[in-house]
Amino acid sequence: MTLLERIASNVKLMVQRPPRQQYGAICYRMTTSGVPEVLLLTSRDTGRWVIPKGWPMASKPSHEVAAQEAFEEAGVRGTANAEPAGSYLYTKVLDNGLRIPCRVQVHALKVEEMLDDFPEKDCRHLEWVSFDEAAKRVRESELKSLLRRFPAWLAAKSKTA
Repeated sequence: MTLLERIASNVKLMVQRPPRQQYGAICYRMTTSGVPEVLLLTSRDTGRWVIPKGWPMASKPSHEVAAQEAFEEAGVRGTANAEPAGSYLYTKVLDNGLRIPCRVQVHALKVEEMLDDFPEKDCRHLEWVSFDEAAKRVRESELKSLLRRFPAWLAAKSKTA
């Protein structure tokens, strides 16, 4: 293998790395009429609409990481389902400009409490919306699909519980 071929091979490996893992939460509540709503928040950097998500934490299972991120980013506490509701892929842009693919495993989190004070309170805007509206606001196509399917997933989970 020539030097140029070796360099090309190394670059190809760098570009084709598998996505980095993150864990996220679809924070939901039921309206008085029994219709589910989802809590969206803005990202700190671009202001786009997102769900709470973050990197794995060494001593916590994925659903607990999702619940921790929901508290830190949106000030909510509740019960996170241990079984994932789905996943989606997106590209994260790091502070140094590097773009990395991330796979977000998403857990349902039934919101039981909203706090007035939380770590990222001054960095984000929060809004409760319908799942259809949420799907219109987020940019990631796989997250759009997940949000559209979520009410049916939730109804199916309720029947088996």
